[in-house]
Amino acid sequence: QVQLVESGGGLVQPGGSLRLSCAASRSIFSIYTMNWYRQAPGKQRELVASINNGGRTNYADSVKGRFTISRDNTKNTVYLQMNSLKPEDTAIYHCNARSIAFDYWGQGTQVTVSS
Repeated sequence: QVQLVESGGGLVQPGGSLRLSCAASRSIFSIYTMNWYRQAPGKQRELVASINNGGRTNYADSVKGRFTISRDNTKNTVYLQMNSLKPEDTAIYHCNARSIAFDYWGQGTQVTVSS
């Protein structure tokens, strides 16, 4: 079993920045692909960014050039640096750890972009 705990969400003005963190309860990055998803009210869940066990990253077109996913293996933590935030980035952001056999989710952290 793996527990994932997100933090770092909050209220920010358009154009601002936030850094989300996802702390895993044990070392898993060598096995799991780590993902950040988001879900806004009335909308489908969207995959925002991924980093696989080899360090390869992928981003949704809507966040390319603005968001950066990274990880610190020594801290078992994945980050999502979000810059140039827009109101449409408002959502609950969830951390996900996925392998062939397992799929774990965090409880989510709210990000609100508003003036």
